[in-house]
Amino acid sequence: MVVGKKDWIIPDCELPPEGEGVLKGHESVIIVNDSDAIAHIKVKLYFTDKAPYTEILWTVDAQRVRCFRMNNLADMCGFVVPKETQYAMKLESDQPIVVQYGRLDNRQTNLAYYTTLASGN
Repeated sequence: MVVGKKDWIIPDCELPPEGEGVLKGHESVIIVNDSDAIAHIKVKLYFTDKAPYTEILWTVDAQRVRCFRMNNLADMCGFVVPKETQYAMKLESDQPIVVQYGRLDNRQTNLAYYTTLASGN
């Protein structure tokens, strides 16, 4: 039995600045593809003040895990995610996948890191 879902929403995205510590602020989406086929994933970014951006495509090989960083131009297909800006992300996959979102925010003295599973359908 393959684990995962094909449609995912991550509603609370916000790319923090890198900061000055050893650990740099970032966001990441970790995807597990439990199927026997490559997963092709369409990424749609929603913003509060402009139209969605839809030109991001990801692939995750069969039976693999892959981490995508929002501050990595290659991972974002050349799109520059604005820092400190509220946005949301929708992932549409042709294979069932499991999605986890993480953010490292070191704008404060006390380091803040959290991860959460996205909401899947």
